[in-house]
Amino acid sequence: MIGVAAVVFSLWLLFREVRGLSFTDVEESILAISSGRWMLAVLSTLVAYMALAWYDRIALSHLGFKLPWGFISAVSFTTYALSHNIGMSMFSGAMVRYRAYSTKGLTLSEVGVLVAFCSFTFALGTALLGGLVFVIEPNILARLFHLSDTSVRLIGCGLLAFVALYVIGSALNLRPLQIGTFKLVYPRLNITMRQLIAGPLELLGAAGIIYCALPVTDNPGFLIILGVFLASFSAALLSHAPGGLGVLELVFVTALPDIAKADILAALLVFRLLYLIAPLAFGIIAVILFERSRLTKATDPKAAG
Repeated sequence: MIGVAAVVFSLWLLFREVRGLSFTDVEESILAISSGRWMLAVLSTLVAYMALAWYDRIALSHLGFKLPWGFISAVSFTTYALSHNIGMSMFSGAMVRYRAYSTKGLTLSEVGVLVAFCSFTFALGTALLGGLVFVIEPNILARLFHLSDTSVRLIGCGLLAFVALYVIGSALNLRPLQIGTFKLVYPRLNITMRQLIAGPLELLGAAGIIYCALPVTDNPGFLIILGVFLASFSAALLSHAPGGLGVLELVFVTALPDIAKADILAALLVFRLLYLIAPLAFGIIAVILFERSRLTKATDPKAAG
């Protein structure tokens, strides 16, 4: 219900911003994207989903599990393809992961730690990149929230300080946090270093899709697009809107007033096609094949053996 309300409200605000814009304008902007830019956008998508698979592998290493890379990649791809479109990614992603990883011996609590670990890896990457962008280009956040450059830089420094404290805690090898029978173990330094690469890499790939789909002229540069993407994608996740529908578009249109609205909407349609819709189609196929194999093993004694 929260997600649906966020979609309705965001679309209403977006409609006020793009009144007078026709579908033909957006169509012309999409057709104006060169084949080379399309190829770069596809490559950016592959980078993003490879980094997402790395999230799971890092989390499994933290838990002490070593599974085949192909299996991890398939589970991760399916998880994010579905959760990005459904919304409430922490819960929808947990169900998909538990269904798959439980067949490899992970318990419910271990899958819960894995899900939280992957979410924190994303948050860590957002904090690191957001801190750097806000310090270098503070006017990005200032456009959205009418803050001074100094205030935005202070926010950026705070985000970077958070990342630094996390790394220091890992280097000091702090003792596990014990809550009843539940033990929360601080990641080893080599695990933390991998998080600091995987998190930003996924975000750079996702933002790269939009950057490549925007026209070369009037393009404010990758750093600006990255900053706006971080703000919009974070807002979309917090809103629980399925696919961030309306939220992404609203933030981008508001934060980039110097770019034609048709070009922005065209770029975001390309993003939705490559990052959300196409993976969703493959993810559904993967789920059907997985469940079919499970059913076959359950009903065929020879297959089970």
